[in-house]
Amino acid sequence: MRLLLIEDNRELAEWLSRILHDGKYTVDCVHDGLEADRVLHQQSYDLVILDLALPGLDGGEVLARLRRHDHETPVLVLTANNSLDQRIGEMDRGADDYMTKPFQVGELEARIRALLRRASKRRDPVLQCGSLRYDSIAGSFSAGEAPLNLPPREHALLEALVMKMGSTVSKQALASSLFSMHEDVSPEAIEVYIHRLRKKLELAGVSIVTLRGLGYLLKQSDAL
Repeated sequence: MRLLLIEDNRELAEWLSRILHDGKYTVDCVHDGLEADRVLHQQSYDLVILDLALPGLDGGEVLARLRRHDHETPVLVLTANNSLDQRIGEMDRGADDYMTKPFQVGELEARIRALLRRASKRRDPVLQCGSLRYDSIAGSFSAGEAPLNLPPREHALLEALVMKMGSTVSKQALASSLFSMHEDVSPEAIEVYIHRLRKKLELAGVSIVTLRGLGYLLKQSDAL
């Protein structure tokens, strides 16, 4: 999952980026409202974490512009302002959730997971394909009864595929899930991770199908 963190406090942004990265999210971070507005119209994200007190362009206006362009990306407002009028105002502008600083990391992560589940339109937090299971609350995979522990890149790639199970996911979409906007990505990198995952999923009754020119599809092996 790819997140955009918009926070002008660089120390807080770096700390939070590390925590989210450890939680297996791909994180881009910007510190200015104008830059955030530009990035949001050039990149795709699964969720945005938005501070309100930003230089260049107020966070509330960043949110309003995003919604005026019909972007449905979930937005979690994270701010020091806890007034009722402020909360109502940002929810009316299109915020999906609202947290005030200081905050507990565990609660922030839980809210992120809830917003991502809501955006995926899946009520059941556990997704299954063959004997492969993905617990979207714990963010963990298992194959049969055994945990399936994967390196971060492979975990992010399989998560992107399982969340779109039954649908084709383009190579570009997979690259966006794995790499931040500042990383150089070669098409061969995705193919390498796909190859590694295929070998690890052989006993789980799951196949990753290559659709030439379109992308990849996660399916039960017996459904091919």
